[in-house]
Amino acid sequence: MFRLLLILLAAAVLYLLTWPVPVDPVAWEAPEDAGYVGDFAANDALADLERIDIAPWHGPEDVAVDRVGNLYTGTEDGKILRIAGDGTVSEFADTGGRPLGLEFDADGNLLVANAYLGLQSVDAGGAVTLLTDEVEGSPIRYADDVDVAPDGRIYFSDASTKFGASEYDSTYGASLLDILEHGSHGRVLVYDPTTGETGTVMAGLDFANGVAVDRAGRFLLVNETGTYRVLKHWLAGPRAGETEILIDNLPGFPDNINPGEDGRFWVGLVSPRSAQLDSLSGRPLLRKIVQRLPEALRPAAVPSTHVFAIDAEGNVVANLQGDGTKLHAVTGAVETRDALYLTSLFGTAIGRVPPP
Repeated sequence: MFRLLLILLAAAVLYLLTWPVPVDPVAWEAPEDAGYVGDFAANDALADLERIDIAPWHGPEDVAVDRVGNLYTGTEDGKILRIAGDGTVSEFADTGGRPLGLEFDADGNLLVANAYLGLQSVDAGGAVTLLTDEVEGSPIRYADDVDVAPDGRIYFSDASTKFGASEYDSTYGASLLDILEHGSHGRVLVYDPTTGETGTVMAGLDFANGVAVDRAGRFLLVNETGTYRVLKHWLAGPRAGETEILIDNLPGFPDNINPGEDGRFWVGLVSPRSAQLDSLSGRPLLRKIVQRLPEALRPAAVPSTHVFAIDAEGNVVANLQGDGTKLHAVTGAVETRDALYLTSLFGTAIGRVPPP
């Protein structure tokens, strides 16, 4: 019996040390988490959030608003839904993949960052066109968010060039692998509709997520989810091509970022930080062992209901939180003159509150 126990123990150790896993973790030092204090102090500002139900569809990860006030959102099964002013929900288009970031261009076409297929455009009749699925011979494996500059160029993120969303079962599953590895596989791309060419703007990011272009086209903001920060990349002026950290050491994982009114940019913190994951940041071997554990024992995202706004200098100008009873796993916020719409990674509703 004792011998059998030794054999089982040896087998378990061998498994934990040698079993192949898709991640090859890189050592880094996570900043000390200050938690929900100061600009991010806990509150119940979203207690009166109103739900816009889209059931039976799931996963309204982003929202776009057309010129007459209709809402558009994507779903886990690849659909684009249109929500009229009276709340009527209808299917507008089928993208054939997983639509994440949405944005209208100047001609009224709906641009879609399709995590499985690349960058798409949907016309007013719902016809879907693939704009690009590669850059310089490199496939786009996880198109995540999109925004349009005043000159018409389309900026979008490719969250991970290693962990493609379609290859790892889901956008969520692929994101967990990329963040655990911390291998700097993310990038931001630009598509020029006049030439049909796609280029690289930024590379070496740890899960490149939300993107937002300044209304004047001066700079681009990018959420680097794996390092809890927002980057500012200059597009014009004497600093064109330079990148700086706009705000860092956030208390959660930043997902979408959208330009709002009066120079605000809205960021969604889809989940609070994991103390367990932070403690393993400088221990790549242990992170590899963690990936060999049963899924229930690995660090996982804890859905939260939290959006905040910053100005162009990175100052926090709004901090809105809820308890998750009405909406959870909130990815971001889209602001109009009349409302602030909150989006969700897993839910069956879009949230709506008055604008600040």
